[in-house]
Amino acid sequence: MTSTAQAPHGSAEPLDTAYDVALLDLDGTVYLAGTAIAGAAEALRKAAAAGMRLAYVTNNASRTPAAIAALLVGFGVSATPQDVVTSAQAAARMLADRLPAGAPVLVVGGSGLRMAVRERGLRPVSTAAERPQAVVQGYAPGISYSLLEEGGLAVAAGALFVASNADLTLPTRRGSQPGNGAFIQVIATATGVRPLVAGKPESPLQKESVRRTGAKHPLMVGDRLDTDIEGANRVGLDSLLVLTGVTGPAEAILAPPGQRPTYLAEDLAGLLEPHPAVTSQDGTHRCGGWAARLDGDRLELTGGGEHMDGLRAACAAAWAAHGVSAESARSAAERLADAR
Repeated sequence: MTSTAQAPHGSAEPLDTAYDVALLDLDGTVYLAGTAIAGAAEALRKAAAAGMRLAYVTNNASRTPAAIAALLVGFGVSATPQDVVTSAQAAARMLADRLPAGAPVLVVGGSGLRMAVRERGLRPVSTAAERPQAVVQGYAPGISYSLLEEGGLAVAAGALFVASNADLTLPTRRGSQPGNGAFIQVIATATGVRPLVAGKPESPLQKESVRRTGAKHPLMVGDRLDTDIEGANRVGLDSLLVLTGVTGPAEAILAPPGQRPTYLAEDLAGLLEPHPAVTSQDGTHRCGGWAARLDGDRLELTGGGEHMDGLRAACAAAWAAHGVSAESARSAAERLADAR
């Protein structure tokens, strides 16, 4: 099942009461490089108080669920390891579904990935000489060439190749840095073998999250179009895009059909409020005091008011068209920035 939005949706009630579970991305959504994003903890506490259950769903496989929960608690957010679902856990389930109990798995990654493999009844190893039946790769700071070398040798010898995720970049306070998707190219290029991928936007992590939480009407919340939002769309989940990480207003306007979110918000405070609907008539799309329309491939944005309403109108106009120029999307984003 695939869901794609032709315009940002409206919601007459706050999202924290319209949905039973928020499946929250972490990097770029709740924190950035291990530091809480301003206002995130308060928004999450208020959403939980309104009855929304919170689950933390991350493509980052380097930390254990316990370490992530401890980090969240340090920010003032109530969380337990059971509230955390990682791409390492989804990858380990993929391996356990394909390998016999106790099978050796060469882990190219950190402690979070090794623990997830062990918890699924498999045996983490570190060298190709141990004849692993699979290689699983996930991001971890300081991954060495020697470990990549061992992984490449094992895959070349026929081991199943699984990656926790394929994010090309990782958001940090210094800017975007190479992510696991960049690192897996080392083994993939050397062996000619592409890995099976567990993390967003592939479905295993999303399905693991829904299975673990028992969600009936979940909302995926994240900062990346190509992982969080596309992953939600692939399995038919509604989504909220926040602008605190990788994606900015211009990228949201230019989002291709499979990466369009259901809702837009500046940050996690968007969980706590209703979302105004966009109205469309004769090619003009209106939200709040803003109006947007296309002249050829140029996006025209007029009016004023809340800048997020302007972004909703601009996205509706762009998404309804066959194409909009990147230049006019950037111009609209600058117009909205001036209105803040």
